[in-house]
Amino acid sequence: MGTDANHERPAGSPAAAVVHSLHERHETLATVESLTGGLLSASIVEIAGVSGIYRGGLVVYATELKSELAGVPEDLLAARGPVDPDVAVALAEGGRRRCGADWGLATTGVAGPEPQDGKPVGLVYVAVAGPTGTDVRRLDLDGGRDHIRSAAVIEALRLLAERIQSDTPDDVVGAEQAGAGSR
Repeated sequence: MGTDANHERPAGSPAAAVVHSLHERHETLATVESLTGGLLSASIVEIAGVSGIYRGGLVVYATELKSELAGVPEDLLAARGPVDPDVAVALAEGGRRRCGADWGLATTGVAGPEPQDGKPVGLVYVAVAGPTGTDVRRLDLDGGRDHIRSAAVIEALRLLAERIQSDTPDDVVGAEQAGAGSR
């Protein structure tokens, strides 16, 4: 994988951590990608055992496909364009709904080499939709196209991992912590 938003290599595989967590919870995942163009789903499906949790994904590079396939409201796209936090959330929700998954994870942004619709190169939004709601994160990435795309994947997976952890009921966290010392 590449480097994250800080140009550092993540310790371990962010995709493997997410796949493992979802497998333990018996929950499923779907992805919707724009600027990452399949890189996010590829990083997920390279993990052994992923078929138990990964429902599928959409690559919606063209703006009209964001509406037609992922269910992003046309008026939202017309008003704000495809690189927008609310569009990222709508992509995540749409993927979750269309693929019948517990979690939806989405990426949208400008990888370059040129700005798009007045949005600067490196402006990225990653979003997650889950059982208890949605979250979106703005990333202001630097570097070339490859770095922006790979960092967006890592940061999207980190956002999902954080949400999975925060959605874990206290009794499950307590049981996991209690069992950790006895291994």
